[in-house]
Amino acid sequence: MKPVFSTLLFACGLGLTLPALAGTWLIRDARVFDGEQMHAKRSVLVTDDKIVDADFHGAAPAGARIVDGAGRTLLPGLIDAHVHAYRHLELPLMFGVTTQIDMFTGVDTMRMMSGKMRANDNRGQADMYSAGTLATAPGGHGTEYGMAIPTLSRPEEAQAFVDARIAEGSYFIKIVMEGGSPAHPMKTLDLPTVKAVIAAAHARGKLAVVHISNLADARAALEAGADGLAHLFNGPALGNEELAAFVQLARQKHAFIIPTLSVLESIAGLREEDVLGDAGLAGLLTKEQIAPLKVTYGVQPKPALMAAPQQVVAALGKAGVPLLAGTDAGNTGTQYGASLLHEVGSLVQAGLTPQQALAAATSAPARAFKLADRGRVAKGYKANLLLVQGDAGSDVGALHRIVEVWKDGDAAGALRKAQQDKVAQELAPRTQPPVALPDGGRISQFTADKLASPVGMGWVPSTDQFAGGKSTVELKVQEPGTVLVNAKVVPGFAYPWAGLAFMPGAQIMQPADLRGARMLRFRVKGDGRRYNVAVLSSGITIPVNQGFEASGEWKEVALPFDGFKGIDFSAVTMIAFNAGPVVGDYQFQIADVRLVNE
Repeated sequence: MKPVFSTLLFACGLGLTLPALAGTWLIRDARVFDGEQMHAKRSVLVTDDKIVDADFHGAAPAGARIVDGAGRTLLPGLIDAHVHAYRHLELPLMFGVTTQIDMFTGVDTMRMMSGKMRANDNRGQADMYSAGTLATAPGGHGTEYGMAIPTLSRPEEAQAFVDARIAEGSYFIKIVMEGGSPAHPMKTLDLPTVKAVIAAAHARGKLAVVHISNLADARAALEAGADGLAHLFNGPALGNEELAAFVQLARQKHAFIIPTLSVLESIAGLREEDVLGDAGLAGLLTKEQIAPLKVTYGVQPKPALMAAPQQVVAALGKAGVPLLAGTDAGNTGTQYGASLLHEVGSLVQAGLTPQQALAAATSAPARAFKLADRGRVAKGYKANLLLVQGDAGSDVGALHRIVEVWKDGDAAGALRKAQQDKVAQELAPRTQPPVALPDGGRISQFTADKLASPVGMGWVPSTDQFAGGKSTVELKVQEPGTVLVNAKVVPGFAYPWAGLAFMPGAQIMQPADLRGARMLRFRVKGDGRRYNVAVLSSGITIPVNQGFEASGEWKEVALPFDGFKGIDFSAVTMIAFNAGPVVGDYQFQIADVRLVNE
């Protein structure tokens, strides 16, 4: 779907780490789902980062920490088989997700995470096995994020492309078959090239996973030898014959399927109401983290679009085709960790039994991606574990009632408590009054000497250079009250930009309470291109945007605050007028910027 990448934003998620405590734990008398079957009552002994006895009997070892498992279910740490991990890397662990299979992220992020895992320095985050850079056509899906990536277009390029990805550290190869829709066509790899990339991956002992979004491409990818499919597809129910043929093909090819119902629901305009409505889960998500769950790709709910994926999931499950729970987290309508709990529930709603759905989030992805040390509660396996209240074998909603999470044998309870406290503090009522706005609300005082404002520290150039980008901007006052913005947006950052920013606080990025207004108004003219107003508030590292056009004649633009979904206007840190992310030269003039109640 749509990942975005930012080394800067990635770094913002590394504040929480687990001390290396480990030691010996005895989880006593729990119902245990071992990854494949449920056991009514077992005790599990953990020493350091390994399970040493999955069916322990006798007295607890001296010094062991005892956890009461009565009335609870112990499971392997969950595995999300489809994410785009570029930020909030601490978040999956809060929800019991101890491993993520990443389908496309920045090479630096992949290498850094792989290095931390090799050094056993990743106890406070989910482990990550990544495809790194996906295989796509020039201008195809995956190239639209403002960051240059290698592409290929001919079968003869396949082996060199795969070898380069392996040299970068890719654990498997992700291939894109995505032609878009009639309304929004996209360039894509042709079938001979897809076949060649799959063969090249297999020649190096690597899995080949293919992104598809329709039945025809799904069949073509399986016929070409794909080990697995990333996604099913939205639409009406399939006919009996084509459904049976597809299921038979998947079985014959011994392929696994990652349905990603969570993101398909978002495309269908459906929100994860079970997560949003659960105070315990929502209490682990900051305003920034919960914001993506409040919006969907589909503008209007169209539940009928889920008929095909739900039907296919039920048929695949009945036929024994391996199904892997994956969310496509990193996309609109999803969130790391939390969405996997939703995904398991969606698999059950589609027709899987609770134990099939639990296996899809534990042993099945471990087996499919050849992760020999996880996904099971068994002797010698990693002590990545999840303890929940209730019987998860009959009600997967028990996954919402987390008692404890262990990562590499260390309990994550302290990290979860710190996250809860952070969210509670963020939601605490603010006592300071809103900033006093000037009469008429004008916040722009552009003169030849200074880009000033009666509110905050005023106006500054805004470019992606602070995040390692290379875009530039020149600001010049044309006449009192009007500033000319000449922006050069160039590759070098995931979402390159350049423009002009208003800082409402006394210092750069200091929050200010702008609840005294309800709308942003300004006058603009320019080169006819599209621009964005980007707003940030405390705790948010990716701005929320509303677009506008700068035509050849002066016009007034009015943008209501409620169009900036997820922004806390009691703690605004920046309002920017930006060109990008499409590279190129931009020019516009802006004047008479106001914060008003109208």
